Amino acid sequence: MNPFESTHGADYLRKPLPILVLLSIVFTTAHLTATRGLVAGIGIMILPFAILYMGALFVKPRIGIITILIFNFFVLGIGRYIPMTWGLLMDGLMVLMYLALFFKAFRIKVPWERANSQLTLLVTIWFGYAVLQIVNPEAVSVAAWFYAMRGLALYQWLFVPLAFILFNKEKDLHIFFVIWGLLSVLATMKGMQQLIFGVDSYEQAWLDAGGDVTHILFGKLRIFSFYSDAGQFGASQGHTGVVFGVLALFAKNRKFQIFCGIVAMAGLLGMMISGTRGAIAVPAMGGVMFILVRKHIPSIILGVVAGIGIFVFFKYTTIGNDNDQIRRMRTAFDPNDASLEMRRINQAKLKGYLATRPLGGGIGSTGNWGKRFSPNTFLANTATDSWFVAVWADTGIVGLYLHLFILFFVLITGAYNCMFKIRDDWLKGRITALVCGMAGIMLASYGNGVFGQFPTCILMYTGMVFIFIAPKLDKKIMAEKEAQMELQAT
Repeated sequence: MNPFESTHGADYLRKPLPILVLLSIVFTTAHLTATRGLVAGIGIMILPFAILYMGALFVKPRIGIITILIFNFFVLGIGRYIPMTWGLLMDGLMVLMYLALFFKAFRIKVPWERANSQLTLLVTIWFGYAVLQIVNPEAVSVAAWFYAMRGLALYQWLFVPLAFILFNKEKDLHIFFVIWGLLSVLATMKGMQQLIFGVDSYEQAWLDAGGDVTHILFGKLRIFSFYSDAGQFGASQGHTGVVFGVLALFAKNRKFQIFCGIVAMAGLLGMMISGTRGAIAVPAMGGVMFILVRKHIPSIILGVVAGIGIFVFFKYTTIGNDNDQIRRMRTAFDPNDASLEMRRINQAKLKGYLATRPLGGGIGSTGNWGKRFSPNTFLANTATDSWFVAVWADTGIVGLYLHLFILFFVLITGAYNCMFKIRDDWLKGRITALVCGMAGIMLASYGNGVFGQFPTCILMYTGMVFIFIAPKLDKKIMAEKEAQMELQAT
């Protein structure tokens, strides 16, 4: 057909029906925006795209994993601009992926067996314990349980098997790092914009509504970028700095090595400008873990010297005190800091309260959910200031020990794989990076409630999956190398 005689998309607008449909959409969107607000108008506008996306998701469920990896960076910050419970979209997306796999099983065999892993068993046990917390006699709100349980146990229980089934190849590991790196650099750029030019009107409204209590200290803004808060931003960027710093040491591809170096520097810069003291635990513990896993004497000596130097810099000098970020970081090394002393007092109170409550006060009893659903209770009015302390208060000493056992089991498994099982150097470097990052986040979670928040939780769960499938990936890589060597020999 002559290309000048073929029908194109714009030609359909010459017909009355497409014009009527388009005008109906425009007037409906305008009416809903005027009467119901911006969210309703935007909802109508994106509805066709949402339908197309759902169709694509049911054809190729793996798209959902990519979407989650990207969207989880923005899911909490976007609420400042468009008020909505965005976190529920993550729940819905994971459920849709399971539905897609269910219907796909009618046509082709879905490899459910890929999710047969010790990690899947562990997250199922943890989820089961969280479900049993509904009948905890100390719990005062089922609604609080529903909201708090999602970040505590539901997301990992839903996401881990999906990642095993749909996101389990070496190229997927590369995609994971590229998405993580690009969005972390974007987060630091947004943070620098807040530091240099100030917050925008929506962010200012969020600060005025109560965010300023924790984000304006001594007249200085704690940078939060497009994350939920400065604590999450600082720890997550410290996590990025550790992981991509290790990747830069192992990368053989020059371009990717430069990319990892840039991401690592951007991550550490973001950590510094956040004003989050506890975030420094991430590179500190990550460095210690790297030294242990590497079993390399020069690395051990260099790491010890670097660690002593950093400690002396913050503990025994006043260099850089004219910089707000460095000055706040330095307070993390002061054992007499007022904030640290208040945490000790609160933990002593919790210890006495929980002594006779081995199952805790019920999931959702502390923090924001406690203040929202049970505002007049002891736990709701006692600050936890820590992920592990919050787990202890919500699920008791039984839940805390179970949670710690799972985390240390994953961490030790990853370290063991790196030290004794993985033979390919580049794969070993990537898994080492994930193990070091996980160790750093675990230590930082003692000081701040970062572990169960976006984007850290999804990044951690994805990393855990690759830690467990790394031996299989290694066997495949080594088999391909041996086959290539045999081909070259012939």
